[in-house]
Amino acid sequence: ALVLLFSVCVVSCAAFAGHIGVSTSMGVTTPARRSPRKASGASSSMKRAETDSPAKKKSPTRTKNKSPAKKTKNVKDPESKIFATDLAQIAPENEWTDLNVAPEELRPSNCLTTGQAFSWLVVESDDEAAKASIVIKQSLDVDFKMEQQQQQSASAWGVHDAKEWVGPLGDRVISIRETPATTLYRVLRGKTDGVEEYLRDYFQLDTPLVPLYEQWGKCDDRLRRIAEVIPGVRILRQDPVECLFSFICSSNNNVPRITQLLASFRKTYGQHLIDLPCRSDGAAAITWRKVYSFPKLEALQAATDQGLRDMGFGYRAPYIVETRDLLQELGGHEYLMSLRAIRDADRVKEKLIEFKGVGRKVADCVALFSLDQMEAIPVDTHVWHIACREYDPSLSDVKSLTPTVYRRVGDLFQDRFVSHAGWAHSLLFVAELPSFKGILPEDIVAQMNDWREQEQEKKAADKEEKKAKKAAK
Repeated sequence: ALVLLFSVCVVSCAAFAGHIGVSTSMGVTTPARRSPRKASGASSSMKRAETDSPAKKKSPTRTKNKSPAKKTKNVKDPESKIFATDLAQIAPENEWTDLNVAPEELRPSNCLTTGQAFSWLVVESDDEAAKASIVIKQSLDVDFKMEQQQQQSASAWGVHDAKEWVGPLGDRVISIRETPATTLYRVLRGKTDGVEEYLRDYFQLDTPLVPLYEQWGKCDDRLRRIAEVIPGVRILRQDPVECLFSFICSSNNNVPRITQLLASFRKTYGQHLIDLPCRSDGAAAITWRKVYSFPKLEALQAATDQGLRDMGFGYRAPYIVETRDLLQELGGHEYLMSLRAIRDADRVKEKLIEFKGVGRKVADCVALFSLDQMEAIPVDTHVWHIACREYDPSLSDVKSLTPTVYRRVGDLFQDRFVSHAGWAHSLLFVAELPSFKGILPEDIVAQMNDWREQEQEKKAADKEEKKAKKAAK
């Protein structure tokens, strides 16, 4: 049986190599020769040159030769990743420590990279046994690639089934590892004293989650079914200064872009903490990724409008400068920390909206993710879809998200989930992310897809109707 399996693997690999035009011999892979293709057309810069210079336009080789830029335009460098075995070489004296928390109470895979924070990096598993099983499955299952694409849907939020992460928390760099039974942590940089207490506060482990899941499930059968397959979704208790500036950057932005901006922000104004080893899949060469702390408010005094624009912050640049100045006037970090004592999410939101670049959604995010306002409901596209589809279909007819409508959506969640409504909202939000579709009940996914298609058809019809009215005028 083993011989047969090995033969199947060899044949499949050879077929795949032939399919992509690669020849293999003795473990060495070399590109197969290909006949040159005709250039599909000149680049825009070349066209401008031809217009400006008649002599160049007459050259017979200008349009026949393939542009070198065209040849490499779609070629991407192998993605550099952090692997567990490489990371294990950093601070090996610091062993993994058990947080002693049940999976029903905490699943980092459902919290760390689902839109609350933007500093956690996925650590890839390079277990040889796992790799071998994947190779065998690839050779035997023709639907392997499609299955992988379905399970790990392309999503800005990453995939839900990562099991290890690394990131900066204050002046420490910490690894978090999820196991079937618990959650572990290891300090890569910084003091080891007090880390467990710090993480228990960060994950808010003093708040029992299972009773909340049960209570929410009694109010919403759909949530109950989602909770069965997405356990341990908690709200992270983040540093409020970091949270405030991070979500100012998040406005009208996508997650990769937010992450890129914040990485530049840290590099420019933060403190260098550690270099993490990275490499491409199967590569032996190590490169190093620098990790920086989030800048303290004092360090941001060096930030200027133009400097931030040069980093790519665009119209957000003055928001950061003006928010920094106002926050400094109000008392800095201590002022934001004082907002945790207020037991009224609306009051906290109003105080946050005083900062430049902070609207209703950003204020609710900061209140929920850093200021202990458990009832705050950030409303974005995903939450809007949930409200329209599950709780109030009449919202679909609303043309814009006015303050009144925004409040109306928040009330739908707060009225239904009396305790920790913001936490319940976050569980439903996670279920909307593409990377979680593979674990949801099929009928729930079908309902989500059908509703989305109906909304798209409705928008298309409205657009055509507007065009017709405009043409009639």
